[in-house]
Amino acid sequence: MREPISSYPRVRVQDDGRQVVSQAGSVLLVETVRKTGLDQAISQALAPWHKPRAVYDPGKVLLDVALAVALGGDCLADVAMLRCEPAVFGPVASDPTISRLIDTLAASGEKALQAIRSARSEVRGRVWSLADENAPDADGQVVIDLDGVLVIAHSDKQDAAATWKKTYGHHPLTAFLDHGPGGTGEPVAALLRPGNAGSNTAADHITATRLALAQLPKKYRRGRQTLIRTDSAGGTHEFVSWLAQRGRWLSYSVGMTISEAIHQHALKIPEPAWTPAVETDGEVRDGAWVAELTGDVLENWPQGMRLIVRKERPHPGAQLRFTDTDGMRLTCFATNTADRPIAELELRHRLRARAEDRIRAARATGLRNLPLHDMAQNRVWLEIVQIALDLLAWMPMLALTGKARLWEPRRLRFRLFTAAAQLVTTGRRRILRLARHWPWTREITAALARLALLPNPG
Repeated sequence: MREPISSYPRVRVQDDGRQVVSQAGSVLLVETVRKTGLDQAISQALAPWHKPRAVYDPGKVLLDVALAVALGGDCLADVAMLRCEPAVFGPVASDPTISRLIDTLAASGEKALQAIRSARSEVRGRVWSLADENAPDADGQVVIDLDGVLVIAHSDKQDAAATWKKTYGHHPLTAFLDHGPGGTGEPVAALLRPGNAGSNTAADHITATRLALAQLPKKYRRGRQTLIRTDSAGGTHEFVSWLAQRGRWLSYSVGMTISEAIHQHALKIPEPAWTPAVETDGEVRDGAWVAELTGDVLENWPQGMRLIVRKERPHPGAQLRFTDTDGMRLTCFATNTADRPIAELELRHRLRARAEDRIRAARATGLRNLPLHDMAQNRVWLEIVQIALDLLAWMPMLALTGKARLWEPRRLRFRLFTAAAQLVTTGRRRILRLARHWPWTREITAALARLALLPNPG
C-alpha cells in the first residue's frame, strides 16, 4: 500500500539558529515611539517613581508592557517576547520588576494615572502636528465617541459584578477620537467601573468627557469644533445639561431613548415633514426618513437643543419594539448644532457606529480581560492598553498609506509586526534584513523610510 502524501512539506528543525529576529516588523512601533518622543515624555512623567538605585527606568518598563500589548499580549508576563529580542527592544525588566512597578503606580492612585495621561496628551499634540493632513483635526473638527464596554472576568477580581447582559466582570466607559473614513481612531479616556455600573450614569459620562477633553490640544478643549457623540446611554438630563452649559465651547450629538412623549409627537408628524435620510456618498437612503420634533416635547431640556427622529423600514427578520409603529423603527438623538440640515446631522450621528470598530480593536489589544486583581492595578492596566492603542493609531497615521492605514490590530500583527529578519552586525551598525519573499516587506521598509524623514523630538 502506498504511503499517503502529506499536504505540507516536511522540514528538518534544528535549534542552533543565530542572528535571527522574530517580530522584526515591530521596529515600526519602536521607531514611532522614538519619533514621537513618547519614551522621553513617559520617562519624565514617571521620574518621581524612579528609585535612586533602580536599573530600569519606570517609563521604559511601562512602555515595554504597552509594546507587548500592542503586539497581542494580554498580561504582564507577555513582555517576555520583548525580552528575547534585545536587538530591537533593548534591555527589558524581569517579571518581578514589572509587577513591583505596577503595584507602586497603583498605590499612588490618581497621581500616577494623571502623570501618564499628561504625557500622552503632550505627545498627542506633537503627533498631530507631524501627521499634518492625516491628523484627526485636518478638517478643523475633532469628534469624540463615548461608549461602554463589558469586560468579562473569569476569576474573582475586585469590583467585578454581574452585568446588565447577565455576564460577570467590569463595565468601563471609554472615549475614542474618530479619525473618519481615512483612518482608525485614538483612545482618549477609559474609566474603569464595576460590572453593575449603570449605562445611563451621567456622572460617569461627565468624568469620561473631562478626561477625553484633557487629552486634546488646548485649542480643542473649548470650541464648537469639538463634537461629543454618544448613544442613548448619554441621553440624560444631567449630562445634556452639562454639555449645554458649555454650549459656546462644545457641540454634542447624543442618542435619546424613545419615550412615550417622543413617540406620540413622532406619530403626529405630517408626511411632507419627513426628509429622506442620506448616506456618506450623499445618495438618498431608500426606506429611511428624518424629521425634527418641536413644541412641548422640548420642555425641561436645555435651550437650543434640537430633537431629531428617524424612522426606517427594519431589515427582514428584525424584532420591532413597542414604540415602533406601522412597521417602522424609530430612533432619536439630540444636538445643539443649529446651522446644518437635519439629514446631514442624522448621518453625522449615525457615523458614531465607528466607535464599535474601535472597541473591537481594543478587545484585541489588552481589553479582552483585566489580568490583575485589584481595581487600582487594573486602572494602570487600562492606561497601558491606551498607550498600546495610541501606538497602533499613530504608526499608521505617520507611516502607512492607502488601505494599510485602515488595518486593524490583528492585520497589522499578521502582516507587518510578525515579519522575521536576519540581524547583521557590521562595525558599529546593526541591520535587520527582512525576508524578500514576505509580501509586505516593502510596506514595512516604506513605512520606516517615512518615519525616518520626520524630525527627531526636540
